[in-house]
Amino acid sequence: MTAAFPPRDPAYAERVGASFARQTMMGTLGAAILRVAPGEVDIGLPVAPHILQQHGFVHGGAVTCLADSAAGYAALTLMEAGSGVLTVEFKINLLSPARGDRLVAEGRVTRPGRTLTVCQATVYGEAAGRRETVALLTATMMRVEGRPGIVD
Repeated sequence: MTAAFPPRDPAYAERVGASFARQTMMGTLGAAILRVAPGEVDIGLPVAPHILQQHGFVHGGAVTCLADSAAGYAALTLMEAGSGVLTVEFKINLLSPARGDRLVAEGRVTRPGRTLTVCQATVYGEAAGRRETVALLTATMMRVEGRPGIVD
């Protein structure tokens, strides 16, 4: 369960959507935002041949990228207008091979701060109405201001 955190920018959802649209890595993978709420962002990724590794599972790099982005955008929802976010640290546990029809990363803020925000992301593989936990990520995000090109 996630604690409710108030956003500092009433236009947080639009800002997250605009930033996500500029993030070419998510576009390259084929990911899309599924849900945005204060301190929470869910991102979906259809499983497709271009993100598979040699054994037919989704590559761990794609899983990690999805989890990191969900956590980062969750942090961004609670930051002031004009702020961006950068990942300064993360740890990921890959729990099972990533497979299914779609992956979903649920990013959640654990502890917001003025400069550093701690987040978690859980990645699930979905297929035939079933959901399996694929990965858990814990990350620290840093707020940045006035830097063009930073996730904002």
